[in-house]
Amino acid sequence: MDNIRFVLIITFAMLVFMLQQAWQQDYGPKPEIAAVVDTVATNTKEDLPSATGASAQTEPSDQDTTAVPLATLSSANIITVKTDVLALEIDTKGGTIQNLDLLHYPQEKSNTWVNSLRELIGLAPTEKNTTPVRLLDSSQEKLFVAQSGLIAESGFATAPNHHTVFKNEQTNYDLQPGQDSLTVPLTWTDNSGLTITKLFTFKRGSYEITLEQKVKNASSKDWSGRQYSQLLRVPDTTSGGGMLTGGMRAYAGGVIYTEKEKYQKISFDDMDDENLDVATVGGWTAIIQHYFASAWVPPADKENHFYTKTLNDARYVIGTYSPLVTVNANSDAQFVAKLFAGPKIQPMMEETAHGLELTVDYSFLTFIGKPIYWVLNQIYNAVGNWGVAIIGVTLCIKLLFFPLSQASYKSMAKMRKIQPRLKELQERFADDRPRFNTEMMALYKKEKVNPLGGCLPILVQIPVFMCLYWVLSETVEFRHAPFMLWIQDLSSQDPFYVLPVIMGITMKIQQSLNPAPIDPIQAKVMKMFPIIFTIFFLFFPAGLVLYWVVNNTLSIIQQSYITRQIAKMP
Repeated sequence: MDNIRFVLIITFAMLVFMLQQAWQQDYGPKPEIAAVVDTVATNTKEDLPSATGASAQTEPSDQDTTAVPLATLSSANIITVKTDVLALEIDTKGGTIQNLDLLHYPQEKSNTWVNSLRELIGLAPTEKNTTPVRLLDSSQEKLFVAQSGLIAESGFATAPNHHTVFKNEQTNYDLQPGQDSLTVPLTWTDNSGLTITKLFTFKRGSYEITLEQKVKNASSKDWSGRQYSQLLRVPDTTSGGGMLTGGMRAYAGGVIYTEKEKYQKISFDDMDDENLDVATVGGWTAIIQHYFASAWVPPADKENHFYTKTLNDARYVIGTYSPLVTVNANSDAQFVAKLFAGPKIQPMMEETAHGLELTVDYSFLTFIGKPIYWVLNQIYNAVGNWGVAIIGVTLCIKLLFFPLSQASYKSMAKMRKIQPRLKELQERFADDRPRFNTEMMALYKKEKVNPLGGCLPILVQIPVFMCLYWVLSETVEFRHAPFMLWIQDLSSQDPFYVLPVIMGITMKIQQSLNPAPIDPIQAKVMKMFPIIFTIFFLFFPAGLVLYWVVNNTLSIIQQSYITRQIAKMP
């Protein structure tokens, strides 16, 4: 039993070390990377979808189709839009959405306790970047935009795409107090009587943008075409979001949701290897990163076609185009899609599209992580504090595993009680290991002790610990969420390292309640574990350390009571 418990604790320590390393990779300081200056010309057609049957001339005839430098693909005519949660720009060239800021999510958060302490010792407060998180970005080194347009069927009049210049009514739109929504219209008309009205609708408190493309065919000929919507991105090498590593790092890349395969990751490397070409009813395409997601959601009742493209200059496109629609002469038609661009708040994403909440990735333990998140959310709705919610979910977990813990602690208490007799057997049969093992098993059987019972708490805590790590690191609600006093961001480390030290103390107390290993070398190693774990936990998010402190404290109370009860037994 001692050897198995020792191996389990060693394994657990290695797991903690790997998680700590992954956390540092994701959220630790990053080296500055110089911006890449693009000098390569690109063809404006290469980023358009290649729909079967689409016209070879995919741009309106009045548009210049010569090679254009990437830096000149945005126009000077920019429309600014501001709601209560979003601030963004719409380029009249194509109606491209860019420079989208999340007003309720600052880049960094100041800690008032840290600043007060620095002022007390004569230091200036730490400078924090409190500007809003920019999700979509038109800058060259962080290029990330949402594009949309129409592609005409072969033989029909061309329609405007995201390189076409639209006409706008005004250049500034603000959601006014008392106003629930606002709409930004763009229009385009060709010489034959085909008019496209592009409408972007924004709602109060929502990160969902509705796109409507109304086709009015006033010509004498029918028109056939499709709507497309796509995300174009340059992988951001200046932020902490990296590719998935062992399921523990925050994923940054493409994802899709299809009727058949459900949630799938399409990394930038996958896009390099092969272009995506999938048809499905409903679904959505997205590019996600740590805490935030951008997704195009086509109509759920129609068959949509998903695609990816790898362009020059390390640009990647993921998108969808609609079924073919024919607009008869002197008639109208309408295309609809939704863009979600915001924080990965699961209830909000569930309302936008089925399966979109899966972008909050709890890795292979999602089946445990989602219930934990649900309980956390319910407790938070009742108390309004995510730190208290963590304490509450810890209590729930302890209650759920109470019978198992009870049996395990009884086993350890019995082991502790017979420890002197085991020591005596070890001394008596020091030169006869097989005889010692035989006598030890006989003693276990006589005293009805399960030598593996004490390992169960460790086994139970490993998957729960891993789930809490992913829940705390992936759930945007914990980002900058305060608990109390100096813990003003549960997603970052304790600035004064108080919680990790308390965790180490509780671990030492709990260790003293367990039977010490008979092997003196193992006993010495075990004594070092509270110190080693404390060092690891110095860099973990405060929310995770809070869980561990509460869990250890409850375990100490439960185990102390059981140990006293067993000690009273004859």
